[in-house]
Amino acid sequence: MKKVKLPIPRKIGSLKKTKAESKVKAEVSAKKAKPIAAQPEKISRLLGLENLKAPKGAHKKRKLLGRGPSSGHGKTSTRGSKGQTSRAGRDFYPGFEGGQTPLIRRFPKRGFFNINNRDYQVVNLESLAKLKASEITPEILKEQGLIKSKNRLVKILGKGSISSAIKVKAHAFSTKAQQAIIKAGGTAEIIKEQ
Repeated sequence: MKKVKLPIPRKIGSLKKTKAESKVKAEVSAKKAKPIAAQPEKISRLLGLENLKAPKGAHKKRKLLGRGPSSGHGKTSTRGSKGQTSRAGRDFYPGFEGGQTPLIRRFPKRGFFNINNRDYQVVNLESLAKLKASEITPEILKEQGLIKSKNRLVKILGKGSISSAIKVKAHAFSTKAQQAIIKAGGTAEIIKEQ
């Protein structure tokens, strides 16, 4: 015998929504659509410490090693078989050349480099005495061809003498040069390095 599926009887009024039901649903959706700014108590609930969670994928499951052949990480514990990289401890380091003397050790080491060294452009007092200016700055020295760049450091040295009272701006002064400028009635102003 063939089984015949009978249609399930339905009530005619069950599919139609009543006016009261549709009104209630509209009110609920209107409440949900309210902006968060208008609901401060909800903001505090969203931003509470109890609601903070790590983003998905932040915590990875620990890889268990050496837990038998059925785990997939047994026997050699994901290290392959034998050799330098399967042992505990350091297997290689930057510059390692397989046991050959590395390049860094083959190169000879000579000399010394002082990282605190300042590369000054030097100008002597005798050069300043020839300039006809009441104020001397690195810009003026560059214009006169006494230095190569106004952006590099300038130091005034005490070779020669000066008689006129001038205001000198430089990044450094020798003691002799500073005393000679002040003695002539001028000022030695140190420019701060940028």
